[in-house]
Amino acid sequence: MSNQQIYVNLPVKNLEASRAFFGALGFSFNPQFSDDNAACMIVSQDHIYVMLLAEPFFQTFISKKIADARTSTEVLLCLSRDSRAAVDDTVAKAVAAGGSIPREAQDHGFMYQHAFEDLDGHIWELAYMESMPPSEGQ
Repeated sequence: MSNQQIYVNLPVKNLEASRAFFGALGFSFNPQFSDDNAACMIVSQDHIYVMLLAEPFFQTFISKKIADARTSTEVLLCLSRDSRAAVDDTVAKAVAAGGSIPREAQDHGFMYQHAFEDLDGHIWELAYMESMPPSEGQ
């Protein structure tokens, strides 16, 4: 299991608008897995991808109703960042691209968190964790 990958599938109302939104945050897309129904957003090359799927296409994979992320929350997505400034920078880019801030930043000392909502209301958490000092006896 050394070469595991994760593909998170998210329904979006407007695929091109979502592509532009995440492009403004600095994400790139794999054209091999992108078309008029889907955009394969690269989070971590060779490991983590988010498949932005147009809602009608997303619906073909499920028998349940698609949750409206503006009125209910089914998932929280969390990405790590290299610094507090990088967390704040990503949130600022999201707001500038049309996203919103669901809550204020949280500083837990060893961990700093902030979040944004994308154009469809999906909540993206961003976290920076300081390296922990070794425990006693190590």
